[in-house]
Amino acid sequence: MTDRPINLDRRRGMAAQKLTEIRRLLAEVEANEQALRDRQEELEIQLLAAPATCWPEAAEKARYLLKLLAGTTIAQDPRRQKLIANVFDDFERLMRNGGGDGTKPEPAPASPPSIP
Repeated sequence: MTDRPINLDRRRGMAAQKLTEIRRLLAEVEANEQALRDRQEELEIQLLAAPATCWPEAAEKARYLLKLLAGTTIAQDPRRQKLIANVFDDFERLMRNGGGDGTKPEPAPASPPSIP
């Protein structure tokens, strides 16, 4: 008897080796999917834990939901795809322009009324 393991894959035919590899990959994919579902559940618990305290936090929650929507069949309509893309662009633009810090931008100074 030997202490070294025997590689049974080499003793199988090509078809059996291919089926074994497919089963292994499928098991790995299923495990990864479960891990992803677990992490997604953890994220959703965090998102539900407290209300957003600023616009960027609210935008991140909305971004998450829009990405979920984008993965559904209802979002395959080109108009909806464009709408989702536009909302993402709006989030980016508003956060760049100072509207994303939870404060309102300073109003422009009012010009003095003209006297006729």
